[in-house]
Amino acid sequence: MTKIEKNYKLISWAIMVIVLVLTVFFISSMRKNSRMETNLDEYMPKTHPAFVYSDQAEEWFNIKDGILIAIENKSGIYNPQTLQKIKDISLDLIDMEEFEENDVMSLYTADNILGSEDGMEVNAFYSSVPKSEVMLEELKQNVQTNDMVYGRLVSTDGTTALVVAGMKSGTFTPEFYEQIVEFARGFESDEETIYIAGRPIVEGTMALLGPADMKRMVPIVIVVIGLVLFILLRSIRATAATLISVFVSSIWAFGMMSVLNVPIYSVSTMIPVMLIAIGVAYGIYYYNHLNRYFLDNPDTSRESAVKYAVRILFAPLSMAAFTTIIGFISLLSSQVYPIKYFGIFTAVGIFTAYLLALLFLPAAVIVFGYKPKVKKNVVKSVARGSAFRFLSNKLLLNRWWVYGTVWMLIIISLTGIQKVWINSSFLDKFEEDSDIVITDRFVNSKFGGTSTLNVILESEHVNAFKQPENLRLIDQMQNETEKLALVGNSFSLADYIKRMNKVMNADNEEFYDIPENNEMVAQYLLLYEMSGDPENLTKLINYDYNRTNITFQLKGDDSRTINEALGVIKQFEEKLNEQGITLNYAGSGYKALVFTDLILEGQVMSIIISLGLVLILLTLMFRSIKAGLIGSLPILITAVLSFGVMGLLNIPLSTTTALLSSIAIGIGIDYAIHFLQYYKLNLSHSGLKITAIYKTMNQTGKAIMFNAVVVISGFLVLIFSVFPPNRTLGALVSMNMFTSLLGTLSVMMILIFTFNVFAKKKSTKDKV
Repeated sequence: MTKIEKNYKLISWAIMVIVLVLTVFFISSMRKNSRMETNLDEYMPKTHPAFVYSDQAEEWFNIKDGILIAIENKSGIYNPQTLQKIKDISLDLIDMEEFEENDVMSLYTADNILGSEDGMEVNAFYSSVPKSEVMLEELKQNVQTNDMVYGRLVSTDGTTALVVAGMKSGTFTPEFYEQIVEFARGFESDEETIYIAGRPIVEGTMALLGPADMKRMVPIVIVVIGLVLFILLRSIRATAATLISVFVSSIWAFGMMSVLNVPIYSVSTMIPVMLIAIGVAYGIYYYNHLNRYFLDNPDTSRESAVKYAVRILFAPLSMAAFTTIIGFISLLSSQVYPIKYFGIFTAVGIFTAYLLALLFLPAAVIVFGYKPKVKKNVVKSVARGSAFRFLSNKLLLNRWWVYGTVWMLIIISLTGIQKVWINSSFLDKFEEDSDIVITDRFVNSKFGGTSTLNVILESEHVNAFKQPENLRLIDQMQNETEKLALVGNSFSLADYIKRMNKVMNADNEEFYDIPENNEMVAQYLLLYEMSGDPENLTKLINYDYNRTNITFQLKGDDSRTINEALGVIKQFEEKLNEQGITLNYAGSGYKALVFTDLILEGQVMSIIISLGLVLILLTLMFRSIKAGLIGSLPILITAVLSFGVMGLLNIPLSTTTALLSSIAIGIGIDYAIHFLQYYKLNLSHSGLKITAIYKTMNQTGKAIMFNAVVVISGFLVLIFSVFPPNRTLGALVSMNMFTSLLGTLSVMMILIFTFNVFAKKKSTKDKV
């Protein structure tokens, strides 16, 4: 062994040891610090005005996301056994440190406002469970004549009762999720079925399924990519080394997240699939160059082959890696934390995969050896490239058909883009037949809805919401909004006043309305404060009666449902302003809507930034604005077609699909870079455009096709995800890669030839 060989081996072993030590360190850090974050509040910028106001309003009115436990008895809830369970569930929840007594609402804890000879009484519907048929029937009548409970805490068909428990901020954990689910299931019997819903339960289910989905996806993508790699590289050692390098890049990306205490979001679970699908391309390019060198120099040493492969690959691989990184770094323009962090740490993983391709893969060849299986009787004639030559000629001769087809597709896509909508729904991340969706659907069918929208009204005038005209406006707003199919019911101070007015007038239904004068309103409120618990009103009104909270229950958590409700509510804004009242919004429902706007803003900015940076980088790399513009065209066409398909197929933008453009630009630009790089090189050698096109299509075109096959195979693995948005993203990215491939080998190739990119002067020999 020569001194040079010893030095190469020593350096290679050092690289292997450093990679191993860092990998072990990051795995250890992941075990200690990794955590799943599904709280929507933690997805949003804390300083955004809408979120600042919402947080303040939540504090004013003790607005909390609730856990909903529904108990169904198909024979009816008005029996001692079911009523006892409603009581036990309520009391047990109150005893849990995650809840406060005033935040647990049920038939057992609710107030029944009644009129009496002495004025007004506020009693419990029951304290001891009624046993006799007479007492049970009396309870049933009390419920059915009380609109504050009927249809809200007891279903109108009398078969289901609801217990709602608002959670203290910061108390929800994966462990508590398991505890509360087990607690609720403990009340099931042959007669009663328990359903548990609400945003915390959705978040908990996400936290449970997210890591499990990632653990399932990674082995599948490794197997699929491994098979494709082996078919392409025809070497177990090359396949194993490439897979190890991309697997290590995923570990380092997640390791950095844990070191910096950044949580894992639902979209973060796709990072390993991304890195494996993207990173293997670097291995393919590396081993292709290595194989070619061994083919041309059969007796060469592995050190010489490695040195050649790294030298020839360094420039194009660096350009490809950094343009891909730019695509993901552009996601920093988003204010949505999961998207921002996805961009950062995917970029970290890609940079790691790039370093490992230049360091680890050569080290693996030096340490473990490598010799490609090359058939000596390979025909090195023009026939080997005849297919690509034929394709090139066909495309160049029919370039106007290509232009026409592309323009037609763009026009159709622009129509589809206008139909793209944004959706931040958490429930849409689950299968339609999953337990969480079925449960949510059941609770929505029996009650007002599992999602909420809070409307906050404010006035500078004290006692503004003791004025009948203002209360009537609130009541009208509620009635009009409740006419929407997906708005179940609403609750406000007006409901209390209407109930009081009715019971104080011998339960006459005609008096279920707002009284005519403010003195009567003030008197009712005073009577309630004397008879009941004034704390119950703090969720609706402040001490000065100039700030009030109206809660709307919605049967969906998607932006379309919320926007539809807001559309009706905003119709009352002008009338409220005339009364000196301002209209604002709060709660998780409204924050989810603002969240969708941030997704759109971030998506637009990401596309502009990434396209702009890619254009600048390509122009600087090739010292040609013409090359920069033409090289950027395939990914621009891909982005337009992609969003057009989303609009035409009614696929919404979400925290998952919002990643689409950056992925498409980041990965798709690799094809353009490699094509431009080798076309420029071939043109400098041959001097003829057509010869350079033939050689580039045959050599680089083939490598690009292999790359596309691997990337598409990797992303198609996402169809095995338990989350529908992940499957959609996998299909869309695969489509994008195919579109980028076609765009590079057709449109870009034609434009390079037509506009004489890199050519100093046009030769008559180049006419096709």
